Amino acid sequence: MARTEPETDLQLYLQDARDVLLLKLDGLSEYDLRRPMTPTGTNLLGLVEHLTGAEAAYFGETFGRPFETPRLWIATDAESNSDLSATVDGSREQIVGRCRAAWAHSDATIAALPLDALGRVPWGPRSELTLHRILVHTIGETHRHAGHADLVRELVDGSVGQRGENDNLPPGGPTWWAAHRARPEQVAREVGGRA
Repeated sequence: MARTEPETDLQLYLQDARDVLLLKLDGLSEYDLRRPMTPTGTNLLGLVEHLTGAEAAYFGETFGRPFETPRLWIATDAESNSDLSATVDGSREQIVGRCRAAWAHSDATIAALPLDALGRVPWGPRSELTLHRILVHTIGETHRHAGHADLVRELVDGSVGQRGENDNLPPGGPTWWAAHRARPEQVAREVGGRA
């Protein structure tokens, strides 16, 4: 099936978010990859596990093309948020390998079907959706979770930037960033003092 410009664009934005998510794992220990960095337990490998399950569900089961991976908690009777944490059984390599395999399966579904192909989502209020709608939803979710990964990684070791090596941030060392952070802190204190 020949790819149209919209399909190519959608695939590009999905892959961009996928790549950012995995970039956030680079150079970290197994502990730091699993370390819960927020009150809700958000951790880097948990985000990868969740998105792996999401792609497997949305581009697999929804279109009658099942892909074996741990299922989303929302689609099963599993414990709430159980797909948002890596277990002790999987290494980084296994989890990333399963993620990449799910991507390949998703990409094959996207390549095989037209954007108006209907799939059946077995959970949620709207059960029948087009591939286009699911692709847009998955792009949004993947970018959202890549943003979570940005923040979690910064909390783990201070590493920032979308593509590594801080290439999309203004130049500046710790002193510059401290001064930059001090400005909105001062504004917050001033405005907060007025309330």
